[in-house]
Amino acid sequence: MIEVWIKKVMLLVGILGVIVIYAGFLYLFFSGRSTAGLPWFLLISPWICIYFGLSQTRQLATIGWFVNKFTFTKN
Repeated sequence: MIEVWIKKVMLLVGILGVIVIYAGFLYLFFSGRSTAGLPWFLLISPWICIYFGLSQTRQLATIGWFVNKFTFTKN
């Protein structure tokens, strides 16, 4: 029961994080201010919350998508 609530909270925090962090990043970027001080993991962290907020089936599907997307085969 508590695991379901934690997953929902993680998903909500991740979605809000994507909106707030990326809106702020785009604001800084398009206003001409430097974004050099922002660490790269700041842009990645909300996606981690979203991933852990997904059900196990969707987590496995996401891993499968990444494997298929970034697997290079010789022709």
